[in-house]
Amino acid sequence: MNQLPTSDNPVTMSTREIAALTGKQHKDVIRDVRVMREALAKDGADLRHLLEHKDARGYTAEFLLDRPLTETLLTGYSIPLRHRVILRLAELEQRTAPPSIPRTLPEALRLAADLAEQNNRLQVAVSEQAPKVEALARIAEAGGSMCLTDAAKHLGVQRCRLIEWMRANRWIYRREGSMRLLAYQPRLAAGLLDHKVSIIGREDDGAERLASQVRVTAKGLALLAQKMGAPRSAAHENVARNEGSQHGR
Repeated sequence: MNQLPTSDNPVTMSTREIAALTGKQHKDVIRDVRVMREALAKDGADLRHLLEHKDARGYTAEFLLDRPLTETLLTGYSIPLRHRVILRLAELEQRTAPPSIPRTLPEALRLAADLAEQNNRLQVAVSEQAPKVEALARIAEAGGSMCLTDAAKHLGVQRCRLIEWMRANRWIYRREGSMRLLAYQPRLAAGLLDHKVSIIGREDDGAERLASQVRVTAKGLALLAQKMGAPRSAAHENVARNEGSQHGR
């Protein structure tokens, strides 16, 4: 359950966000807060809602200010900068505002109708996603593996995009000075990838020359389809074609 804002739990804004909204350096905003804190403390102001977070070295990482302190800080800034931050404060408060409680029977009926409509939309979305989820589950349960080119075709993406994504997300890598792709050990252990070792020749001393090729397992293909947002016409329709051929036998 979301905690509703109260006087003991006000909406706060960090100095980092104030810096981003105003275009100021965060260190300068921190300085301004310290100047404000010193002046208010001398005046006897209540500063319980001024929270200071420090990093592991003991330096100030950020301050968290409630609305009054935020607006006090902004009095020294230009009108456009004040306007940006105040709009952001209003947005934060709107997000955490408690839901309105129906006070009349028509309002209660309208709320019930709205909730029923939202529930229907969720049920429709679940029904639409169910075949896709089921298809991915069947892919994951299948056996065998395929090369990266075939995996890209099943996913409906270009081979270079698949390789780029897999390298960026630590599925595969290249050793320095080599163009051959290798699978990271955690991906092998998880059954997402495997290596196919082939004999490509022999050395002068007669020893076999071996080459290893990264291959995507069925389980890996299913996960890639989810992670990369592969279109339905790729992995899902491949399952459908396989099922159709089986029914036609």
